[in-house]
Parts: sequence; C-alpha cells; structure tokens
Amino acid sequence: MNEKDYIGKGFFITGTDTGVGKTLVAGGLAALCGKRGLDVGIMKPVATGCNCIDGTLVSEDAVFLKNAAGAADEYDIINPIRFEQPLAPTAAARLNNTTIDLAKIHAAYELLRKRHSFLIVEGIGGLLVPLVDRYFVADLIGDMGLPLIVVCRPALGTINHTLLTIASARERRLKIAGIIINESGGGCDETVKRTNREEIARFTGISILGDIPFLTGFDMQNVDRELLANIFSDKVGKNIIM
Repeated sequence: MNEKDYIGKGFFITGTDTGVGKTLVAGGLAALCGKRGLDVGIMKPVATGCNCIDGTLVSEDAVFLKNAAGAADEYDIINPIRFEQPLAPTAAARLNNTTIDLAKIHAAYELLRKRHSFLIVEGIGGLLVPLVDRYFVADLIGDMGLPLIVVCRPALGTINHTLLTIASARERRLKIAGIIINESGGGCDETVKRTNREEIARFTGISILGDIPFLTGFDMQNVDRELLANIFSDKVGKNIIM
C-alpha cells in the first residue's frame, strides 16, 4: 500500500476472533502514535459486556484505549454504543429492545476525524460480527475507509482463522495494512509460533507487522503509556507507517 493511504487517516483494528488482543494492539498503536508526536484519536464504536458504574455503562476496553492514547475526548464519543450483556451486538441490542444506531457511530467517527490527524478504531469480534441486519463490522470498516490491521494468535488454529479473515476482507475490497500476531496467552510452543507465522505470511502474501509477546503482569487497569509505547516501538515500530 502507498504511504499516502495512511497519513492523516489511521487504522481499523480487527481480530480473527474475540480475545485475540485487539484492545491491547489498538492501545499499543495509540501509545506509539503519541510517542511519535502524532495527534491521535481512539474509538471503540460498539462494546458489549460493559459494567454499570454510577448508572452509566462503561467498557473496560474503551477506558483502556482512552488511557493508552491519552485522549481528552468525551467517553460517549469514543464509545458511543454500549450494552451490559456480554453478547454479540445484535443479540444484546435485541434483549434491550433496541437496534444499534449506525448514525450515532458515524457522527462520532466524523467528529473524531475532525479533531485528530490520525485515528485508531477497534472493532468488536471479527469482520463478520453483525451490527444490524445485513450490516457487519466489515461494512463499517468499508464506510470508514480506514486501512485494516488484523490481529491473530500464534497458536494452533490461527492459520485457518487468519486466512478466512483475509479472504473476507479481500472479498469486500478492504485495504489491508498488515497482520500483527499477538500472544494473548502464555505457553505457546516456539515451533508452533514460528511455523504459523511463516505459513500465514506465505499463504496471504501480507506483511506481518510484528509479534507481540505475552505481557506477563501488564496492568490493563493502570496503563503505563511509556512502557506500552516502548513495547510497540520495539515490536512493530520499524514496520508500520504513521
């Protein structure tokens, strides 16, 4: 991809599945942006499994992203759609007798784009998670027009999940900036990690931007932005254009 496709825009972070570490990667990239002096905004359009605090639903992931980016934007703009139930978005909306307001998401996105020169958006689940009937996360990415970074695991099963995700993105003509392999759990065999990385690169032809090791003891509640920025600078910084 041409460098001009990145500058002044940002990235949309998706995963091959839930729990692969999209939030860590999105926050790490935001912290890296800050380290490089970029005016970065952060967004989590839809969150489920939120906690009710003083009568307000709050997503731990969105709070982490806000802190990692050092963002001053209002929380309701960063994370406009929230549900308490830890379910797929359409299921959570249905249980709350509502539907997801796409106009609200797009309005928040446009506001953040105007405020910041670079924007990192974290999706929910993977590309084919439905937001409303016949409208999926992949459609949201297409509407936002951001290059896509795919986060995957290094463990067994990741080749299938990653190739399916890349195939779906290509079918929808989404711009793919690269893949980040995140060790979301410890204890993965080194041979498995190495060979899976090689096979993913070989079969997709897409750049592996970096490998994030399992961060033992990293505190998602009290974000050390400098530590996070340094980790991502070391692991992906040489391969990513911002």
